Amino acid sequence: MSSNTLTAAVALIAGAVLSHAALGQTTSPPLTRAEVKAETRAEEKAGKLTPAGQGPQFKVSNKSDKSRAQEKAETRAEEKAGKLAPAGDADIAQVDRKIEAQPSTVSREARKAKTRAEEKAGTLIPAGEGPQAPKK
Repeated sequence: MSSNTLTAAVALIAGAVLSHAALGQTTSPPLTRAEVKAETRAEEKAGKLTPAGQGPQFKVSNKSDKSRAQEKAETRAEEKAGKLAPAGDADIAQVDRKIEAQPSTVSREARKAKTRAEEKAGTLIPAGEGPQAPKK
């Protein structure tokens, strides 16, 4: 190694070691256990502590401005208008039924001819061996 490279390497290592030590120093000494406990008690008395396991507190009103009968009436009206989303996976089933109900764009004769051609070419997947087949 040349002297310039060696000098640069030594300077880099020395800089890394010294900067780590400099960054580790704080301007004030760390708090003692008693000081931390006293600080926590003071915050607790002032009501500034967040309960364990909870995030920031947001004030949410639990009271509705509508009666139960009004809510039910609105829900029934939305249901009749078709604005309510189906519960669970019913929306997926509805889409599937719509797709299945669409008329085919290929005639039966054309499908049969395509299947015969695939059979002759040897590209048909044997029954029970396709991607939807159960795993053994």
